[in-house]
Amino acid sequence: MTLQQLKYIIKTVECGSITEAAKQLYITQPSLSSSIKELESELSIEIFNRSAKGITLTSDGGQFLSYARQVVEQAELLEQRYKNKAPSRQLFAVSTQHYAFSVNAFVELVKESHSDEYEFTLRETKTYDIIEDVKNFRSEIGVLYLNDFNKKVITKLLRENKLEFRPLFETTPYVFVSATNPLAQKSSVTLTDLEEYPCLSFEQGEYNSFYFSEEILSTVFHKKSIHVSDRATLFNLLIGLNGYTICTGVLSTDLNGSNIVPVPLETDENMTVGWIVNSKAVLSGAAQGYIVHLKQHIRQCGFSIVEL
Repeated sequence: MTLQQLKYIIKTVECGSITEAAKQLYITQPSLSSSIKELESELSIEIFNRSAKGITLTSDGGQFLSYARQVVEQAELLEQRYKNKAPSRQLFAVSTQHYAFSVNAFVELVKESHSDEYEFTLRETKTYDIIEDVKNFRSEIGVLYLNDFNKKVITKLLRENKLEFRPLFETTPYVFVSATNPLAQKSSVTLTDLEEYPCLSFEQGEYNSFYFSEEILSTVFHKKSIHVSDRATLFNLLIGLNGYTICTGVLSTDLNGSNIVPVPLETDENMTVGWIVNSKAVLSGAAQGYIVHLKQHIRQCGFSIVEL
């Protein structure tokens, strides 16, 4: 096993294709395929499932990838220390439900990057896609919530895909409303208070199940309902239409200004927000840094972190 072979595996996963990886590595496709097969033979494992549709990581391959990234990262640190080599291009990707604190943590991660080159990816996306992204290593971690209603379904899906949920914080639901909305002046609101206002939620596409909804109390009927696909649009509609959305209550005035305010929702429901990861993964330095920033921002907003 060589360092070059480890880099080949990492690049192949990034590209999702042996052909594309070979092109970016400036080697022939047969040479890359041969190198990967030699490594699989040496370790007596299959790293990739191969089919007419392309390649995907096996369970062993996912675990191997985590260790390969660590080895390559440490080798590059040695080269930087003793060969005065410039830092390598940092790579990191996260998939998340539409949370401002996920964006805040990402901003801080980019700001503190010590690499002259980096390729970071932030995907605010649908719940099912978050799980698929982490399962297929398109993202190193994912951020989503569990509650009594969706926990059984989501946990089963995570378990089947060998993913783990690690809690960040627990909260009762809030609603986000425009600062000019009459409800913004209340100390708390009820579902009855909300009846005449448009309810805004994030559409979930093909997997539009109540269990994948980003908003708690997803089975409650709303007379006025609007579905959107991105957070900026949702916030614009909160202001323009005096709408509301049900959320965690963690809001960033740095990114969103003071036009939107959180108001506690009177309900017995609770939600636990956390991050998911492959059960055998070893997180990169960037991923670990991102989680640190997540926790810092959540604390700054007055919420307690769940300590494991």
